[in-house]
Amino acid sequence: MPINRKIFITLFMAVFVTTIGAGLVAPLLPVYAHELGAGAFQIGLIFGAFSLTRSIFVPYFGKLSDRKGKKPLLTTGLFIYFLLSLLYASSNSIQTLILLRLGQGFASAMILPVAQSYVGMITPADKEGQTMGLFNISLYGGLSIGPLLGGIVKDSFNIQASFLSMGALTLVGFLLCISLLPSERYANKEGLPGQKKATPYLELIKDPLIFSLFAFRACFTTCIGITWAFLPFLADTMLGLSSSAIGFVVMTNVLVAGLFQAPMGYLADRLSKKYLILAGGVLALCSILYLDMASSFGELILANALLGLAGGISFPAIMAMGVIEGRRTGAMGSLMGLLALGHSIGMLAGPIIAGLAIDIFSFDSIFILGAVIVGAGTIVFIRNQANQKLPRYDTLYEK
Repeated sequence: MPINRKIFITLFMAVFVTTIGAGLVAPLLPVYAHELGAGAFQIGLIFGAFSLTRSIFVPYFGKLSDRKGKKPLLTTGLFIYFLLSLLYASSNSIQTLILLRLGQGFASAMILPVAQSYVGMITPADKEGQTMGLFNISLYGGLSIGPLLGGIVKDSFNIQASFLSMGALTLVGFLLCISLLPSERYANKEGLPGQKKATPYLELIKDPLIFSLFAFRACFTTCIGITWAFLPFLADTMLGLSSSAIGFVVMTNVLVAGLFQAPMGYLADRLSKKYLILAGGVLALCSILYLDMASSFGELILANALLGLAGGISFPAIMAMGVIEGRRTGAMGSLMGLLALGHSIGMLAGPIIAGLAIDIFSFDSIFILGAVIVGAGTIVFIRNQANQKLPRYDTLYEK
């Protein structure tokens, strides 16, 4: 079955413009919070607040999308995200930032995981890596352009202009989905597969291979959460970089990851997925340790680029496995919700744990801690794969 290009392109563009908006303010928030008087732990809370509500509601919305449909949830989430984005422009306290991040985390739980599950539904067999790799470009492309654009807007105008730009871009994503995305009832008439049921998450997580995907995603994203929350703070306070330079540093990670999504997705359909994930985990461990030693703009760029490469190698294979499992269980929304939950837990745990580590120990400890965490996630993944008699995700066996 060929992929429905109208649905794919609509979802791609909606996620792309929305993530440009999200990435536009992400590297500015730590510096802005610091200017408002926030300490390291409070900065961690501001970043973690988004992932807290996302973690709470992603499982619910994942299952709900299997029962009630994906378009209503997706458009509702985008509209709420748009409204909250406008309120950032009038925020002038740490408490307000935390509340807004909590609200946007709730809205985000209805956006990316639901869009990914919709794409998973229309993905042809044996092209899971290629399709999800291409779709991931919308996420990484938006997040790579956003930080650089946000820094430029802030340097040219002010941070309030960056917040308003985030709202405008999210509105574009909402209008694309509500006007161009067909409902699943219409899509099913066109021959697209439906979902059997909303599978309980406890049932899914008991599968060792599904648990290994969840664990790796959560541990890897914990490192991303640490770097997104405190790398801008490091670049501003210790290296004295401008907002544009900080945006460029953050952009490097997601830009490199985005550039490798399509080619690594293509390889994931032809090579062993588990070895691609192993390679990404090992490279992430090495890059986060190198980030701990970085002391110049160039070294920050290189270390962050290597971390992006690690994600570019491993994430298409992870998402391809997720599509395979979603198709097998007949619960694509629940499975994508579970992977999104792992992502949210990592983004929640990373900033908070790192903030505590800075306050208790020192700034240098957070990147070593990140290396330990991603190493643990890689070990869990490999052990579960090694205990599996049939390597379900190796192309040789799929064929």
